[in-house]
Amino acid sequence: MTTTISPRLISDDLHAELAQQWLKPRALDAHKGQFGPTLLVGGDAGYSGAILLAAETALRCGAGVTQVACAAVTAASLWLHRPELMAKSVVQRCDLQPLLARARVVVVGPGLGMGAWAQQLWPLLVAAGESQVLDADGLSWLAQNPEKHPARVLTPHPGEAARLLGCTVQAVQQDRLSAVAALQSRYGGVVILKGAGSLISDGQQCWQCPAGNPGMATAGMGDILAGLVAALLAQHVPLFEAAALAVSLHARAGDIAAESGQRGMLASDLWLPLRRLINP
Repeated sequence: MTTTISPRLISDDLHAELAQQWLKPRALDAHKGQFGPTLLVGGDAGYSGAILLAAETALRCGAGVTQVACAAVTAASLWLHRPELMAKSVVQRCDLQPLLARARVVVVGPGLGMGAWAQQLWPLLVAAGESQVLDADGLSWLAQNPEKHPARVLTPHPGEAARLLGCTVQAVQQDRLSAVAALQSRYGGVVILKGAGSLISDGQQCWQCPAGNPGMATAGMGDILAGLVAALLAQHVPLFEAAALAVSLHARAGDIAAESGQRGMLASDLWLPLRRLINP
């Protein structure tokens, strides 16, 4: 793997520039329909935590109308935990089609699973949404069924990147710049290659995030990032800028949360600092 694009660091100045441009105060007559509809698809039986983290993050970071398409048992738990989410029970494809038809931003993957439920839904999901975020199990399904999407953000960690490229994790980590370029070339859109110094590439430019810490190596952090990307897309931030700003906000929120110690940090600990950071 080879690449010719050198990464640009998301410095304090660049982060502030992005925030100033894309996180301006809202108009007094703003309404929830302007910042959505956002649809998150996942949460098969037994996997409610991932979709809850992603969906609640989308809400907490500014998405308006936010729906979750999930298994029936998951919908019941979401209604109890976060009534602001519009959880919809999806049993088969016909249940999902009207939700996809209305959605402008679609997140696919958190808690989706690799079973029969996800298998029957995948043909509808692979090209869904004006803008799409593909994470977790969504990336595993994409690796098995490669297809480009012009307005998609992929969020692989090194293991998922290796599956998408058909190589080893070691090869990805040895040349992360080439790996992110290869992912973008093969699948289109914007790719976030997660890890220490996360990389964001759209094929023309590549940015690297210097923030973040090892305390963020814990379950659910990727779900938080997926929901955050979706929230920014729902607020009309362009694809590359939404990905880059989301990575920077996510990492900086992690650094604030780590002020109480890296060990024992939870993904949901990022919600309070994210609320501050996304309202500069």
